[in-house]
Amino acid sequence: MSESAPHTRRACLHTLGCRLNQSETNIIREKLAAQGYIVVPFGEPADVAVVNTCTVTNEADAKSRKAIRGFIRDNPTAFVAVIGCYSQMGYQVLSEIDGVDLSIGKQEKLNVADYISEEKRDTPLIVRDHFLKDDFTIVTPDLAPSTCRPNLKIQDGCDFMCSFCIIPFARGRGRSRQLDNLLEEARQLANHGARELVLTGVNVGTYAWDGMTILEVVDALDRVDGIDRVRISSIEPTTIPTELFDRMNDSSHALTPYLHIPLQSGSNHVLELMHRRYTREEFFEFICAADESVPGLCIGTDILVGSPGETESDFQDTCDLLTNSPLTYAHVFKYSERGGTAALRIPQKVSPEEKNRRSAVIRQISGRKLAAFHQKHAGKSYNVLFETEENGVWSGYTGNYIRVSVCSSDILTNRMESVVLERSCGDFMTGHLQKTAKV
Repeated sequence: MSESAPHTRRACLHTLGCRLNQSETNIIREKLAAQGYIVVPFGEPADVAVVNTCTVTNEADAKSRKAIRGFIRDNPTAFVAVIGCYSQMGYQVLSEIDGVDLSIGKQEKLNVADYISEEKRDTPLIVRDHFLKDDFTIVTPDLAPSTCRPNLKIQDGCDFMCSFCIIPFARGRGRSRQLDNLLEEARQLANHGARELVLTGVNVGTYAWDGMTILEVVDALDRVDGIDRVRISSIEPTTIPTELFDRMNDSSHALTPYLHIPLQSGSNHVLELMHRRYTREEFFEFICAADESVPGLCIGTDILVGSPGETESDFQDTCDLLTNSPLTYAHVFKYSERGGTAALRIPQKVSPEEKNRRSAVIRQISGRKLAAFHQKHAGKSYNVLFETEENGVWSGYTGNYIRVSVCSSDILTNRMESVVLERSCGDFMTGHLQKTAKV
C-alpha cells in the first residue's frame, strides 16, 4: 500500500448497472477528488478502488465479481471497497473474495470515502445498516461533472414489489430527495457548464416531497439558469402525469420529448404474474395518447423475456405490442432468478436457450422500430448537444434522444448545434451541421 500523502493517492471507480448507480458513483468521485485523491480511469494503477455493484441479474453479480477480481489481480496492494446493491444482498460472497477490504450496502455507500484507510485489512469491514425511510439530502462537493449530461438523483427505493425484482430489497422503500437540495446540486452542475440533466431514481414518478411531485421538480429545474434540457431517464407507466406532455410541447420548457417506460411484458397473463400495475390495453392506450400529444416523441421501453410462466403465446403478445405500437425501441433483458422474490414460487420455467431466442427476436423488432423512427426524422433539423469525438466524428443527442454523428474539425464538446439528420446507421443517425459551429 502506498505511504504517500493523501493528496497524491490515486483512486479509481467502476460502475455496473443503472443510471442511478452512475449518478451515485459521480457523487463519490467528487467527494474523493475533494479529499485530494487523483481520480484515474478504472484499470489504471491505483491505491484505492471503489466498485459500485449491481444485482439485478445473476449476470450483473458475475460482472461485479469479475471487475473486482480483475482489479485486485492487477493491484494487489490497493485498498478495495465494494459498494451498492450487490454489497447489500450478496455481502457474504463478496467478503470471501481475497483482497476485498470493505463492503458497504445501500445506506452508507455515498460515505464510502469515510471508511477508506491507507492500509489493507486482514478481514473485510462489512457495513450493512437498515434502510432509512425518510426523505433525504445529498452533500455534493462543488466540482465539475464528469459528463456533459450528468445524472441528477431525485429519488431512491421502490414500494411496488414486482414479483421478479430484487431492487426493493437492495435499495429499500421509496423516498424522495428534498427539492431545495437537488436544486442546489443542479445549480452547481449548471455553473460548471452542464446543459442537460438526466433525472434518475428507482421509481422517479413517485417523487413526493412536501406536497410536490415530479411536475414541480421539472418546473423548478426549468428555471435553473444554464440548463437547456431536463430528461427523465426511466419512469413507471402508472406514475406519469399527463401534464408532462404540456411541458414537452412547450419549446421554451427544458423538458425533452422523451419517455422510457418499462413494459416488461405485453401479455396480461405475465403482467399479472409479475404483479405489474397495468394491463396490456392500458399501457397501449397510454403510449398512443402520449404519441398523439407530443409530436416527435421518442418512447423507449424495457422488456423482460423468459420470466416464470411466460408461454410462447405470451411472448407473441409482447412481440405484437412492440411491433404495432408507437414504441421506438426496446431494451431486452433475460429473466434471472433472485432469492427472496415472489417469482421463485412460479413453477413453470423457461429454458436458457429459449430465453436467448426470445431476446434475439425482441432485438430484431427493436432494430426495425428504431430504423423506422429514424426515417421519420431524416431531412429535418434538430438541435444536438454534442459530447464525444473520435477521429473527427462528433456524437451527441437530440432532445428526443436520437444519437447523431457528424464530421467536423471544430471542437463541439458541450455545444448545442443545429444538425440536418441524414440516414439511419443502426443505433444512430448521420447528419451535417447547418452552420459553422460556435460557442
